[in-house]
Amino acid sequence: MDPSKLQSDSENDVHSLEGTDTVMEDDKKTVKNTEGQAADGLGAVNAVSGTSDDKSPDMQSARPPFFKRLWQKFNIYLLLFVLVIVIAVGISIVMFIKNKSSTTGSKDVIDTQSLSEEALRQLANTNVNVGSSKQVLNIESNSIFGGAVLVRSDLEVAGTVKVGRELQLPGISVTGGSRFTDLQADSIAIGGSATVNGVLTASKGLSVNGNSTFAGTVSAAQVSTNTLLLNGELTLTRHINAGGPTPGLDRGTALGAGGTASVSGSDTSGSITINIGSGPGAGCFATVTFTARYNNTPHVIVTPIGSGGAALTYYINRSTTQFSICTTNPAPNGQTFGFDYIVVG
Repeated sequence: MDPSKLQSDSENDVHSLEGTDTVMEDDKKTVKNTEGQAADGLGAVNAVSGTSDDKSPDMQSARPPFFKRLWQKFNIYLLLFVLVIVIAVGISIVMFIKNKSSTTGSKDVIDTQSLSEEALRQLANTNVNVGSSKQVLNIESNSIFGGAVLVRSDLEVAGTVKVGRELQLPGISVTGGSRFTDLQADSIAIGGSATVNGVLTASKGLSVNGNSTFAGTVSAAQVSTNTLLLNGELTLTRHINAGGPTPGLDRGTALGAGGTASVSGSDTSGSITINIGSGPGAGCFATVTFTARYNNTPHVIVTPIGSGGAALTYYINRSTTQFSICTTNPAPNGQTFGFDYIVVG
């Protein structure tokens, strides 16, 4: 080959190191030249330098899309590694949330623990604490406590409670039915209705502030009341004793000079004794004044005692505060007689 002469392209191709099927690669393009065919759309190839002209308009128009070129740069193993990392992080988050919820739920669960015989012997000989407030102590056998038993919190008994001796409770609240064979209480307050099927005995008296209804017989050694209201008949099988303080008495002009009068009994009933002096006249023998005023003018019944009072023409004057025993004809000198009285309001 003469360097002074211009060689044709065909000769250059023959003597070139690149064959007709040689493929040239760079970091951006792959160009394949075949005999008698140009590098269509890939730009002019410089056979001497082995580089391509990136600034060619034809080559720029044939470049693949951006995402395709980006996908070609990623390695499939790198994608698998990233996928494994994402799965591991997701599993870790799920396990953390599940563990946290299990821990929160376990705080409200009370653990149960059985008490062995060795633990019972340890309790009998020493002062120890068994378990915590979140645990339950189950004792299947019968238990006997020789000393005092203190329960700091609530006591719930599923079965029957039997107390051999006295039961002292500062306060007791019973929501259901209760039955007591012998109940002794220093003070008992009942907010609702109370039914006593047996005999009710009150050793220190019975005080009732409201109305009371007794369907059966009421037996009492003594009944003291300010007002007794009977809607039915009053039946008395014994005597009527009208007690109370003795009323006052004033002498009248019908007693005469040196005459006297006295009263015994109460506002309800009593007796008046009259001693006639000298020179008696017509008028009133005595005036009885009640210790308690009647609401209305009462009915006064007077009966003479002895023939001396019966021979007189006597009469009475009455009001809500007093009554008087009087006569229309003078009584004999020095005579003694009396009158019984009953006052009904």
